[in-house]
Amino acid sequence: MGLDANKDVRILLVGEPAVGKTSLIFTLVSEEFPDEVPPRSEEITIPPDVTPEKVNTLIVDYSAQEQDTQFLYEEIAKANVICIVYSVEDELTIEKITQYWLPLIRDRLGEDHNVPVILVGNKVDLLEYSSLDIVLPIMNQYSEIETCVECSAKTLKNVSELFYYAQKAVLHPSAPLYNSDERDLTDKCKRALARVFKLCDTDNDGILNDNELNLFQLRCFNSPLENEALEDVKNIVKRNVPDGIFDDGLTLNGFLFLHMLFIQRGRHETTWTVLRKFGYDDSVQLDESYLRPEFEIPLGCSTELSLMGIQFLTTLFNKYDKDQDEALSPNELQNLFSCCPFIPNYFTKESIQSYIKTEEKNYLTLEGFLSLWTLMTLIDCKLTLEFFAYLGYKQSPEDNQLSGIVITRDKRVDLQKKQTSRNVFTCHLIGPHGAGKSTFMKGLLGRNLQEQAQQNFNNKTGVSSAQDTPNYVINTMSIYGQDKYLIMREVDIFDLSDKLSEPELFCDVVCLMYDSSDSKSFEYIARIFLKHFNNCKLPILIVAAKADESPVKQQYSIQPDEFCIKYKLPKIHPYTATDLKKDVYVKLCTMAAYPNLKKLVHVLLMRPNSSWVSNHLSNIQNVLAADNATVLKTGIGIATLAMFGIFFARIYNSGLINPRS
Repeated sequence: MGLDANKDVRILLVGEPAVGKTSLIFTLVSEEFPDEVPPRSEEITIPPDVTPEKVNTLIVDYSAQEQDTQFLYEEIAKANVICIVYSVEDELTIEKITQYWLPLIRDRLGEDHNVPVILVGNKVDLLEYSSLDIVLPIMNQYSEIETCVECSAKTLKNVSELFYYAQKAVLHPSAPLYNSDERDLTDKCKRALARVFKLCDTDNDGILNDNELNLFQLRCFNSPLENEALEDVKNIVKRNVPDGIFDDGLTLNGFLFLHMLFIQRGRHETTWTVLRKFGYDDSVQLDESYLRPEFEIPLGCSTELSLMGIQFLTTLFNKYDKDQDEALSPNELQNLFSCCPFIPNYFTKESIQSYIKTEEKNYLTLEGFLSLWTLMTLIDCKLTLEFFAYLGYKQSPEDNQLSGIVITRDKRVDLQKKQTSRNVFTCHLIGPHGAGKSTFMKGLLGRNLQEQAQQNFNNKTGVSSAQDTPNYVINTMSIYGQDKYLIMREVDIFDLSDKLSEPELFCDVVCLMYDSSDSKSFEYIARIFLKHFNNCKLPILIVAAKADESPVKQQYSIQPDEFCIKYKLPKIHPYTATDLKKDVYVKLCTMAAYPNLKKLVHVLLMRPNSSWVSNHLSNIQNVLAADNATVLKTGIGIATLAMFGIFFARIYNSGLINPRS
């Protein structure tokens, strides 16, 4: 973060004639005072390997005798740092600092510019006293002045230090970190360091113990603290900050004091190193490239959490589960996001109660926590990466939060290869108004009709403000021994003439739902199917809702069962929220995960009571369970299913088994 390593540090020297600007440059380069000094020096480039900060440094000399004001204006605009040189023996050159040079710089760059200025008092060899008492009021008046250096080009005193401080003023400016008037850290710096402290407090007890301090030291400076040095640091804090040490650990106040001490002693680079390791730029803001690393999601691909992302989130959950009840209370969740500028909408009280399965108090379990991140990663992956950055995601020194996600391959390739490594599948739910879609979605969360009625009652009485009809719901399903996420989204089609958009068609399985007790309900989804899905390769399941009520004949040219046979769809699946069963959701997830295996998987699921099918399904599950990791990596499980599917298809085509019976 901060200054680009490939960017030059451009130092501009200005000041009254004969103050020694050119002499300082020549002395730096030749390491001796020149016998003859020209009116000005040409632009000098100092390579990175001979500078303390290892950056390319350009030194520009300005001479009013040889250059016009337009050249000066252009150089002021290009400069990273400006050195105003004065002669310590000439009071007029000191007066010109406030009468001409500082007002000119502000006029060209703006009153609130962030280009540091260094005052350089040359020719100290001619005086026996310091000029710092004279320039100190100027430094207090102009916040852009980084420091003042007294030097002598003739004796080489502080010449190399001058240009080192100039580099340092660019790479490690003090103004964003320290308020010299108040002799305290700036508010921005305090907030940034408080975030760093919180991220390093891995056990969330409000102090940094020795182990946490060493991990912090390794992350920022690539070396641990020696025990003796660690004790010295603690003793310094104890002597200066009453509450800086608690239970032999460093508190936030102690942590802030140490950084203020570094800055007051001129070691700005120490604090800047820490801040840049945790993503901050030169304005003490989280860097845009840190928050939003560039990546592309190719057409047909999706985004999921990687194993490292899941591990990071699991550690985060456990860190903030202070009472270890395996659930995050509202206060614990608030604390978790306290180092973020806001809480994502996915983690509001309303979303938690709407999108996921919760425990009795509606607190967030680890399963629900990971589910919400999974949902956010699929829908808005950039937001996941941004919050990973806020929360301090870092798995290795060279790592960024992109390792916390996986971009899956194109679904079309999965279909061709007849295998997938994806773990997250989407189901779009479509049906007429009143068919029971919202009830069906909440059923995915394990809520039966009675529980849903109680929640709706709570909503009306103000106990809860959860949405009556969530846009999404997500839950885990066990498919052939593997846990998969099923995300269900309701897609509203208000007019049968409407055309579905690309996002509305981009899913893994479609559930068409109708009300079996309403004679006009089936026609709606039949027309939807014929218009949008008849010729597509998406798996389709038709669900007859309210199956506990007496079914009625549908006012359509063809009845639902016949419709499924005609268009080679799985058998109608009856559903009722009064006697909640997971089988329909497992079926949808299986169809999404194995769209190629329609004749095998779908028929097996339709005939769970068939002993022949059950025995073979058991055999398949045993094979899959034997080595789940290998199945995921090599696709053995799917290959096994495919071979079995061919065999089953031959029997089906021979007429021995009728899946519609």
